[in-house]
Amino acid sequence: MTVWIQTELVLAPRPRGIHLVTREVEAGLPDLHRCRTGLCHVFIQHTSASLSLNENVSPDVRADLDEFMNRLVPDGTPYFRHTIEGPDDMPAHVKASLLGSSLVLPIRDGGFRLGTWQGIYLCEHRDHGGSRRLTVTLFGETE
Repeated sequence: MTVWIQTELVLAPRPRGIHLVTREVEAGLPDLHRCRTGLCHVFIQHTSASLSLNENVSPDVRADLDEFMNRLVPDGTPYFRHTIEGPDDMPAHVKASLLGSSLVLPIRDGGFRLGTWQGIYLCEHRDHGGSRRLTVTLFGETE
């Protein structure tokens, strides 16, 4: 049987940085185990945070990605006009545009079919971004 399931997940507020959230996303999808094969679309409903799929073992990878993004688009960049919400706001929008707002993940045998070293990252680009909402859509075949 083919199923479409859509849910909203709320991730707790986190400090600026790159945070591994694979287990939280899986835990928020109680029907994931029913899908034998399919796709999962994960969309973040914010313009100052993003999603990424990357290496999930070494915390150095997350720290290095965050450091790179902060050097690429530093806070307080003098030519940004959108500054009313603080020096980290426009850089956060640029970073979110570069990394993206959604992921499409394959599903097999009731779980995400990720590579050995892959995990889902929440990339928080603001100092105080608050909780983050994800819309997650499963499309798959069940037994």
